Amino acid sequence: MTDTVETRLAAAGLVLPALVAPRGNFQPCTLAGDLLYLSGKGLPSRDAGTVPVPKVGGQVSVAQARAHAHDIALYQLAVVKQALGDLERIAQVVKVFGMVNAVPDFTEHTEVVNGFSDLWVQLLGERGRHARSAIGVGSLPMGFAVEIEAVVRFR
Repeated sequence: MTDTVETRLAAAGLVLPALVAPRGNFQPCTLAGDLLYLSGKGLPSRDAGTVPVPKVGGQVSVAQARAHAHDIALYQLAVVKQALGDLERIAQVVKVFGMVNAVPDFTEHTEVVNGFSDLWVQLLGERGRHARSAIGVGSLPMGFAVEIEAVVRFR
């Protein structure tokens, strides 16, 4: 068996989620030359039927927010797969920008966004290492705990 992103996903017991249409007048991603720009993505709470997640560092723990970032990483990989047809076309993850909907005195933004970064490095190896920013924000759409966008160079 060849060592690919798809085989690493399967070995980790992970499945790329189904994509949903954006809730606005924008695309999930845009191709420009050999770069794929991924729109910011947040996800509602894992608990079906609950209201969107409240503030990280308040009602949402770092571990819970990190799990959201992990789920966003899977979703964004699904966007890449749809756009490129094959995850092996990823040459390098260039930049990741993570926003954490946090209480004002929260300082663990990097730990939250590591949920995204760690998974992409696990699945993509050195191609997954990237420049990154992780910031706190006062709010995010739909009360998301985390929203993450990325830039990927492809072959």
